[in-house]
Amino acid sequence: MQKFRRAAQNFFLLTIFLATTIFSAGCGEDAPKGEIQTKSAKGAVFEDVYKNEDTWLIQWYLCGTDLETQGGAASADIQELLGVQLPSNVKILIQTGGTNQWQNNVVSSSAVERFIYTSNGLERIATLNDADMGSVDTLADFVRFGKENYPADHRVFVFWDHGGGSAVGICLDERTGHMLSLNDLRTAFTAAYEPSAENPPFELIGFDACLMATYDTVNTLDGLARYVTASEEVEPGIGWNYTGWVGELAKNPAMGGAKLGQIICNAYMEDCERYDLDDMATLSVIDLKQLPYLRNAYESFGLEALRAAHKNPKNFFSKFGRGAANAENYGGNTRSTGYTNMVDIVDLAKGNKAILPDTSDKLVSAVEEAVIYKVSGPYRNRGGGLSSFYSYSGDEESLVAYLNQDGAPVPQKLLYYYLIYGELPADVIPLLDGDTLVTPAPTTPPPQRQEIFQVSQLEDFQVQMDKDGNAFVQLSQEQMDLLSSVHCQLVYMGLEDDVILYLGSDADINADWSTGTFTDNFRGVWPMLDGHPVYVEITEENDGYNLYSIPIKLNGVECNLQVAYVYAEEKYYILGARKGLDNHGMSSRELIKLKDGDEITTLHYGMTISGEDEDFTRVEVDTFQIGANPQIKDEKLGDGRYGYAFEFVTPTEESALSNFILFTISNGEITTTVDVQ
Repeated sequence: MQKFRRAAQNFFLLTIFLATTIFSAGCGEDAPKGEIQTKSAKGAVFEDVYKNEDTWLIQWYLCGTDLETQGGAASADIQELLGVQLPSNVKILIQTGGTNQWQNNVVSSSAVERFIYTSNGLERIATLNDADMGSVDTLADFVRFGKENYPADHRVFVFWDHGGGSAVGICLDERTGHMLSLNDLRTAFTAAYEPSAENPPFELIGFDACLMATYDTVNTLDGLARYVTASEEVEPGIGWNYTGWVGELAKNPAMGGAKLGQIICNAYMEDCERYDLDDMATLSVIDLKQLPYLRNAYESFGLEALRAAHKNPKNFFSKFGRGAANAENYGGNTRSTGYTNMVDIVDLAKGNKAILPDTSDKLVSAVEEAVIYKVSGPYRNRGGGLSSFYSYSGDEESLVAYLNQDGAPVPQKLLYYYLIYGELPADVIPLLDGDTLVTPAPTTPPPQRQEIFQVSQLEDFQVQMDKDGNAFVQLSQEQMDLLSSVHCQLVYMGLEDDVILYLGSDADINADWSTGTFTDNFRGVWPMLDGHPVYVEITEENDGYNLYSIPIKLNGVECNLQVAYVYAEEKYYILGARKGLDNHGMSSRELIKLKDGDEITTLHYGMTISGEDEDFTRVEVDTFQIGANPQIKDEKLGDGRYGYAFEFVTPTEESALSNFILFTISNGEITTTVDVQ
């Protein structure tokens, strides 16, 4: 944001008196959602495949973490489970731990415990040393204990906790700060079981956690399960409905993993709909017998991308980055929320078919074959049910974690290594013409990072005026080859208050990538929450809607308001508020619905004009109480001066700003002045 301070202050030297505050308007009436698909599921019918008398063991790795300490979410799911009357041939083995304080009078907060739930009820069978639930040894011991003490015809394993996607992992022990990587999962399971694609030890492995429906997850579990059930997106705190899915298994132990996964999905979505948490909900069932075809398709896609990148890295990565920017992605991926770096594989492939024509359709088909069932909410209606790593952030730490996951494919590892570090290992280049890459990918950074995208050359890029008085920039093909996106940035400039207030970024410009012409679409309006201007960051650009993140304090707690803008209705919808990623890279599962009487404090970034500020700092602007129907609307900005710049963003998230544009609003009329320095 230092660039904005410099640009704004330079332009201030050219301007005259800056006046007035931002106009506040009243709130509007709430409106129902548009006709957007609320549920997406394959019309599959899964027959029973086993005998009704077959025995089942469900192992539940219940790492309570802050979800239990702060809200009793794990206790609530245990209570759901206890609502099921089990038959004698279905048992549930539970291991509890990983939280500071259990919110019930049964589970100990000072020890890891094991319980067995059977037709006779719940029984504590072991109190162990206070083990680390984020340790591979703790997981391995529980897997082994189930195998050795509870023989069963069919086994299910469920992880419960936070999840962070391919590079982060799952099960954050609140007390130790440790979590399980994907490598840890395979190590723990293979310590007890020999993997077998024909006869895997588990019928289903499930993740009642965020962001774990990834290619890298299912590839890690190759030979260990027939099916995987997990979510591409952040799960709400209610998680799975244990009364629903365990109850159905109790009634019909003859079902197979496909049908069980379908039941888990349906029960989950019904709960999400019941609590109005379905807007961005996802859950998928993946058939691991399709993994060889999926693996071949995904690695072929990565290899084609790597070859294209090697021929012309700037041109390829900029176009590939645009496809990723427009693809359905999960967990936020903004500066204010943090970056999960997870993107839907199908949407990524479809968006890049023009530059990867040989493998995109094959990859889409492979995912469609592997994902045998899925459910999704209205603002998650394009995903194919399986995600993958994409480096939205350009962050080395996240990339290195991904490079070290054995389940991640070599071509994709090398592709993102090339994107971030600007070079390919010398021994890889001779292999690019082959059908496969039989070489390990680096797991550590190179001695020196090479910059592919020298975006600094676009700093202070000249803004022009067209005949209609619109501001625009004209980029060459070479300059566009540096960029994955072009956004607009807006600040309010007030001399009387001695403040520059950063209002945020948007994709509301007229962008023509075919000609390189990018024109402002400033209309003197900005998103406002019940009449109060908010700082916005766009998180996803979609054909039917955009998604935004708005930092606020909700009843004194910092979080991010999740908002959708539906083009056809020209309306915003508030989906709820969620905290950003924690310092472990884990997403908050709590999506908080706004209610009458909530106190909102809008958060912006600001600095003084006359002072010695080095950068924008977060500032609290307006504090107010909302009513029963809070609304976000594009409303008129008040008379005054507003600084506007085009932001040029590279695929590695570096950016540069154009010269400043000054919009002066007086009595509703807008005058445009371009900085010609």
